[in-house]
Amino acid sequence: MDLYPLLNSIRISVISICFVFFIGLFFAYYISKMPTFLKGVFDVVFTLPLVLPPTVVGFILLTLLGPNSVIGGFFVESFNVSLTMNWWSAIFSTSVVIFPLMYRTARGAFQSFDNTLSDVGKTLGLSNTYIFWKIKVPYCKQGLIAGAVLAFARALGEYGATSMICGYIPGKTATISTTVYQLWRIGDDEIVLKWVIINIVISAVVLLVINFVENYYQRKEAKYGSYC
Repeated sequence: MDLYPLLNSIRISVISICFVFFIGLFFAYYISKMPTFLKGVFDVVFTLPLVLPPTVVGFILLTLLGPNSVIGGFFVESFNVSLTMNWWSAIFSTSVVIFPLMYRTARGAFQSFDNTLSDVGKTLGLSNTYIFWKIKVPYCKQGLIAGAVLAFARALGEYGATSMICGYIPGKTATISTTVYQLWRIGDDEIVLKWVIINIVISAVVLLVINFVENYYQRKEAKYGSYC
């Protein structure tokens, strides 16, 4: 059994969540402080990939990054590099799809943050950067960790947009989800079942991690007081 789809899926998901985690924190932090109207506008824009069909997201990415597009054509002509049909092309699709999960979770955590702690920090002469990384992020880490784990799991299971932007090439672009579909299509049910079991196990582990994090911080809150 070729394990490339599993290793490739993990590689894509890890890179995507590392990128999305910090971008999600950045936008969640600044948008949470915006006026209600602007906050609503940005929420719609950033959450849209979560409700759009994955194939629509894939079509938009192909329109932007395909070899006949302005951006994709520039990379082909200037560097002889295609932004599609490579294993790392899936990073674009998974990042777009999982960003709303990280963003919404982080914004909810930041909105529940007690701003009096920031005010106290400012009176002590602490910079906004220090307050953000040393006070706000640790205070809200329960929600941030949960959002990151959920986004990682979603990246592992991404199919629609990924199949459109990087296709299915065994040993090159194959992921767990695209492998399940392609093997099912040719009738190789035995191998499909193995990949389905692997996917279920991974998903169960993710849910266990989330439950562990929630229980850990609930016990900590009960022992030491309120924690975001």
